Amino acid sequence: MADGNAPSIPGLPSGVEEGSVFRSLFAAYPDSLLVVDQSGRIVLANPSAAAMLGYAADELVGLSVEALVPDSIRPRHAAFREAYGRAPRPRPMGTDMELVAKRKDGSEVMVEIALSPLQNQGLPFVVAAIRDIGAYPRVKQALQRARYSEHLAQLGRLAVDTRDLQVVLAQVPDIVATALQVEVAMVWLLDGSQREFRLASGVGLVADESVGLRIANRPDTQPGYVLSQGCPVVVTDYREERRFTVPPAYLEAGLVSALAVPLSDRGRVTGMLSVRATAARRFGDEEIRFLESVASLLATSLQRVQTEEALNHAQRLESVGQLTGGIAHDFNNLLTIIQGNLQVLEELPQLAADGYAQQLVAAAARASRRGAELTGKLLAFSRRQMLQPDAVDVRQMLHSLTDMLRRTLDQRIQIEIDADDPCPAVRADPGQLESALLNIAINARDAMPEGGRLHFRAEACDALPATVRQELSDADAGRRFVALSIADSGTGMTDAVMEHLFEPFFTTKEAGRGTGLGLSTVYGFVKQSRGAIAIDSKLNAGTTVTLYLPQVEADAASAATPADEEPMEIEAEATLAPGLRVMLVEDDAEVRQVVHTFLTTLGCEVATAANAEQALPAMAAEATPFDLLLSDIALGPGMRGTRLAAEAVQRQPRLAVLLMSGFSAELLDADREAPPGWELLRKPYSRSELARAMARALLNVASY
Repeated sequence: MADGNAPSIPGLPSGVEEGSVFRSLFAAYPDSLLVVDQSGRIVLANPSAAAMLGYAADELVGLSVEALVPDSIRPRHAAFREAYGRAPRPRPMGTDMELVAKRKDGSEVMVEIALSPLQNQGLPFVVAAIRDIGAYPRVKQALQRARYSEHLAQLGRLAVDTRDLQVVLAQVPDIVATALQVEVAMVWLLDGSQREFRLASGVGLVADESVGLRIANRPDTQPGYVLSQGCPVVVTDYREERRFTVPPAYLEAGLVSALAVPLSDRGRVTGMLSVRATAARRFGDEEIRFLESVASLLATSLQRVQTEEALNHAQRLESVGQLTGGIAHDFNNLLTIIQGNLQVLEELPQLAADGYAQQLVAAAARASRRGAELTGKLLAFSRRQMLQPDAVDVRQMLHSLTDMLRRTLDQRIQIEIDADDPCPAVRADPGQLESALLNIAINARDAMPEGGRLHFRAEACDALPATVRQELSDADAGRRFVALSIADSGTGMTDAVMEHLFEPFFTTKEAGRGTGLGLSTVYGFVKQSRGAIAIDSKLNAGTTVTLYLPQVEADAASAATPADEEPMEIEAEATLAPGLRVMLVEDDAEVRQVVHTFLTTLGCEVATAANAEQALPAMAAEATPFDLLLSDIALGPGMRGTRLAAEAVQRQPRLAVLLMSGFSAELLDADREAPPGWELLRKPYSRSELARAMARALLNVASY
């Protein structure tokens, strides 16, 4: 590493050789270091390189650097190395370098690489410094959250696609074990008497455990202890556990740590979701949040089945909506955290030039958006509420709906769209219209068990068929309509079945597969929207369901805005004055941190509070008034965000108000109760969406 003519290093103690210092530095350096000759052969490798790449140090010496490059980019890397050899120059980390290294076992690792040629020191070598960026805490955390988000979306799609509880129960442990990378995952259910737990499903079960196993509900068992606590329970080391009895089989199988969360039905524990691992202290806050989210989804499925058994048909649909809405707030908070941190991660200077990391962040962001889309579809599918008619772009809605159906329906079903371009907008409740189309599409799927064709069509209809026209009043029949038809190639229906098709509780499906309310609620929605519905079906020849909905009047048609397009408005970030003073009130600490980061990057001065009781005194204590109050609606057991806003505005009339929530029902209630100047924002949202909502809220105040 040094020759005898090299200048000595000032300050070295007497007797310490310069060469030994450089050798020790090379060996101790935390980054992986490779010294490569002009032919691309490795002549020296430090222990960090051997550990990261999975080789012994002497195995790396003499190896071509091309062996450390994934096969797919090896030719490109060889060409780059040859070009670099002709004009070597220092290159810092992450600049124009391949950013994936191949380990000895064939696995790949994300890396940054710096090159330092030694030719100017008289040595025909290049030093490559390699850093594993997958171990960066923020990158690692973002990738972990993205993986959890993807598996939550997978479970959500499963919950939407099947009403068979046993299918959901069977797949939950697999999904959880894969996401958390643990050895054991189980679902325990408490029987109606609350005396016993039954093992409903599991993977990686130890000796004496099998699906169907029953254990007594006692506090000295893990399920019984979780029931008594009613909150997540973490076991850091089974060998030191004293809160409940640990079966010897756990220790014999090498299991060390565990995490369990309760399944709850309206505050009552009905079961437990648990995981076990062979590593100690395996579970932290991120794993707890993920397992709680899975438990919420699973509990929702359990609640749905139990509700259908306990209530009559008239109560079922409303109960499903309540159950589904129960997970929306926590799930949307989770997605707000994921999306917000990904946006922050994407803008980090150290990753800005890292193309591969940007690809990973973009993939994670897409997964979280799919999670947000899934939440919206679940709410649209199951909620019942007052109709909120608006101008709806049916062409765009069909494209959005079919995108979701392609991911969730049987892949053997071919989905097609045929819509006028442009197609007149209709006046209807967008959520209820989407729910009606989903009901019809799912009925069509059930009529095509071996696959088939599902065709959506939308077209202007100036003249109604005679059989449809007679269902409407003269005033309504004189309007112009849009015909929305959904045709399938399924089994069709007999005339006898069609006579009862719109009757409540009538169903041809087997027990447990349907409520019998699907088409009857579609019928009620269409009639309430001053439209009509027609069905044409032939046995073994398919079914076509056509909804006739009134067109929007010409002066209101322009209000129909596609869901994937932003309304035309001034760029919000440009309209926010620097130094805007914002009081942020949010009870979830991680959501609060994400929103705080958004606000500071928008140039705002931000004060934060976890609840209304903290926020009001803090606002009163400030000599300079705040410009805007940004508050969640649900703030725990104390004052709600709507009440906080009312009191804050009473004290400071020129205060702009922006309320946010993951509950669609909360936003609807706030929209009914709030003054016109208050803005509402649905979680999850991006920084730009937040900025636009803030700008509208400030503009509303300025206009009064």
